[in-house]
Amino acid sequence: MYCIGLISGTSVDGIDAAFVEITGNGFDLQVDLLQGETYPYSPQLRDKILAVCAGHPISMIEFAELDDAIAVEFATAAQKIQTGYPAEIIGSHGQTVFHRPPTQNMGYTLQLGRGALIAHLTGIQTVSNFRVADMAAGGQGAPLVSKIDVCLLSHPTLHRCIQNIGGIGNVTYLPPRNVPHWETLAYGWDTGPGNVLIDLAIQKLTQGKQTYDADGQWARLGKPCDELVQNWLNDEYFQIHPPKSTGRELFSPSYLESCWKSAQPYNLSISDWLATLTEFTVASIALNYRQFLPQMSDEVLVCGGGSRNSYLKERLQYRLGEKCQVLTTDDVGLNSDFKEAIAFAVLAYWRLHDFSGNLPHVTGAKQDMLLGEIHTPIL
Repeated sequence: MYCIGLISGTSVDGIDAAFVEITGNGFDLQVDLLQGETYPYSPQLRDKILAVCAGHPISMIEFAELDDAIAVEFATAAQKIQTGYPAEIIGSHGQTVFHRPPTQNMGYTLQLGRGALIAHLTGIQTVSNFRVADMAAGGQGAPLVSKIDVCLLSHPTLHRCIQNIGGIGNVTYLPPRNVPHWETLAYGWDTGPGNVLIDLAIQKLTQGKQTYDADGQWARLGKPCDELVQNWLNDEYFQIHPPKSTGRELFSPSYLESCWKSAQPYNLSISDWLATLTEFTVASIALNYRQFLPQMSDEVLVCGGGSRNSYLKERLQYRLGEKCQVLTTDDVGLNSDFKEAIAFAVLAYWRLHDFSGNLPHVTGAKQDMLLGEIHTPIL
């Protein structure tokens, strides 16, 4: 089956689109990436999304217009990504603008870019709104890619961590397949900030002319302040046991401002400041591993935007030590730029085949759930 996966992550850079061919059933899948492309948002649309994510109030009319505008962009991406074969299904994650993990009450999550409009505009059956079913069962609604990691990236003998570094970081721990009941021992959660604080700092420093530190070139010129990093790691989020999830609601512009204020006594250069923010990301990942993994992994496979930041990967390797090799998912045959988009194509495929998409022991849900709402176009 030819499938399209679409997602815009917490970095809000644009829409990652993957056109894939999927065959098989359940965990026994063959997934081939035929085409992958990122379609950037216009600066105006990106600014509107980021404002909503930051809590800027808008009217219901503006909210509906934003929802439609995002859906139109997703539909356009789906139409552009097809490569000569007609897609049979679209799996669209949409654009997260709010995520509240469950505490005493059920959690809440909101992704804009409604699937019904994408189906109408493309004429292709579309699955969307994947997270709400898991949250209705008491789960975090995240991370949802862990089941795909189990399916596509587990190793016969090695312990692996699949570390996505988008705006927010998330990890899936995969025990080797030679361990009895290995698939039930996978573990995953959001580790904390990925690129979000670094990106916010870059945008502020350049008055919006740059949106990220390409390959960590700017941070590489500085020296991280370890004392600051250790202070920041005292944040309550890093002490919470999984299952857990987070987002821009916590690691926000105001969070960055708090970090900036705490950095003033250290007289950091701009490069030192960016090196310290980058170190915070890698140190938080390493702290999560040491606190919550059943054992340290043999390999860490990085994906997402952070996989293209060589300085960040070098610092992560340093933090984890020589016994744990830091690679990317490209090194094992799965495109690191489009892994998340591929995941939502797989989730849509599973939904059509009535195969549950969540891992309750990862998200904290009370049961396996079919994920996503199916929208059939009127032809």
